[in-house]
Amino acid sequence: MSEDLTIVAGTKAERYASLLPQVRAVIEGEQDAVANLANIAAALKEQFGWLWVGFYMVKDGELVVGPFQGPVACTRIRKGKGVCGASWQEARTLIVPDVEAFPGHIACSSLSRSEIVVPVFSGGDVIGVLDVDSVELGAFDEEDQRWLEELVKAIPGVNVR
Repeated sequence: MSEDLTIVAGTKAERYASLLPQVRAVIEGEQDAVANLANIAAALKEQFGWLWVGFYMVKDGELVVGPFQGPVACTRIRKGKGVCGASWQEARTLIVPDVEAFPGHIACSSLSRSEIVVPVFSGGDVIGVLDVDSVELGAFDEEDQRWLEELVKAIPGVNVR
């Protein structure tokens, strides 16, 4: 296991391509979900410098904040509410270029301008979401979706549809 992270400059694809094998190395052999999610959030935050990177996990019919990096977050989100709740309900990745234009957006931080949420699946069910917020409008696109879905697939015991 390696806890060193090499941060690279370059295109978005080059940064993800460098980060993915490093994340796999950090979580390889570790079965504790909290440890893996915490390290994934930290690696993404360190590589890209986004405002907020973290996980919400389904518990007792709500999304509950899990390991994250960034400002204090909303603790619980109901299914269908905000971008995270909508991603959970629809069981698909949502890219929101302008959070102010998203109906029912939950503003955990007034600094957030755009967002991407990737559902985390286990056994065909959504068990959580990876949530990433940026201070920039339009920060996320299909390339982020592809790489973040690939990253989520690397977590032991989960998969992405």
